Amino acid sequence: MFSTDPVVNVKNATIFQDNSTVLDNISFEIDKGEFVFLIGRTGSGKSSLLKTLYADLPLHMGEINVVGFDIQKIKSNQIPLLRRKIGIIFQDFQLFSDRSVGENLNFVMRATGWKDNAKMKNRLAEVLMQVGLGSVEKKMPHQLSGGEQQRVVIARALVNEPLILIADEPTGNLDPKVASEILRLFQQINKSGTAILMATHSYGLIRKFPARVLKCENSSIVDSNTEHFEFVSEDEF
Repeated sequence: MFSTDPVVNVKNATIFQDNSTVLDNISFEIDKGEFVFLIGRTGSGKSSLLKTLYADLPLHMGEINVVGFDIQKIKSNQIPLLRRKIGIIFQDFQLFSDRSVGENLNFVMRATGWKDNAKMKNRLAEVLMQVGLGSVEKKMPHQLSGGEQQRVVIARALVNEPLILIADEPTGNLDPKVASEILRLFQQINKSGTAILMATHSYGLIRKFPARVLKCENSSIVDSNTEHFEFVSEDEF
């Protein structure tokens, strides 16, 4: 049965980093198929919020539900199940340097329960084609450009057809042209129905690819759906 529940539902949550409160009593929702930017100065709580959403940091106060999982009550053996329904993309790629692109993706498939080799081969080809890298399966990560490596990371995140991609500064190490190409790829993925929550420091990208914005500021969240704010300079970030 098709559910209309939000893919992310945060109610009165307090986010901690190293026992310090970085976001206090925040509430917001992200609907299926929505594209949302997450911004804020360094240290404002962006990464801590994302890590809490995918259960890398514990939630002690408030309620967070992500793709049907109660993050406060989630058990350690449920975390892999949560992460099969979300795709996580990091700034620093985190590819295995001693394995080919295909081996990197196969590792994730096996780790998330894939067993049928024929299905794995087909899915591998599908996700590489989806990110515009049809011919790199046998290449090693060091043979690829930064933009190509990030596309591999996106392909890896798409393997299990996630309901939402959570991307932490995915264009932070890329030049502006390549960053724009990655954003266009995210838009294509989003149009196919996958929600995207992307942390960024680049107001230029937000101007070029307008979408809803959540801003971490003064231990709270400002939502562009309810409050208007301008992007004047990088100092805001």
